[in-house]
Amino acid sequence: MAQLLSDEEVDEALAGLGWERDGSEIVKTVVREDFAGALRWVNEVGRLAEERNHHPDIAISWNTVTLRLSTHSAGGLTRADMDLASAIDGLPT
Repeated sequence: MAQLLSDEEVDEALAGLGWERDGSEIVKTVVREDFAGALRWVNEVGRLAEERNHHPDIAISWNTVTLRLSTHSAGGLTRADMDLASAIDGLPT
């Protein structure tokens, strides 16, 4: 099982990322030009998630995408969440 990060480790990892903490999850919201743009971006997120076998919860509302990351099997945030968050932040905007 994955090791949970301490609050200090989570804060340190989030300092360089475009995500916010919401309890035992981290959250990112992005706005695209339209629905098609949102879907294209989500497909790129999906590619990264599949490569890592770690998948965010994804909500799409027209041009707005909200991602939530947590390692459900560990009951909170792990290095896998931060690594995927970092990779997602590297996607073209």
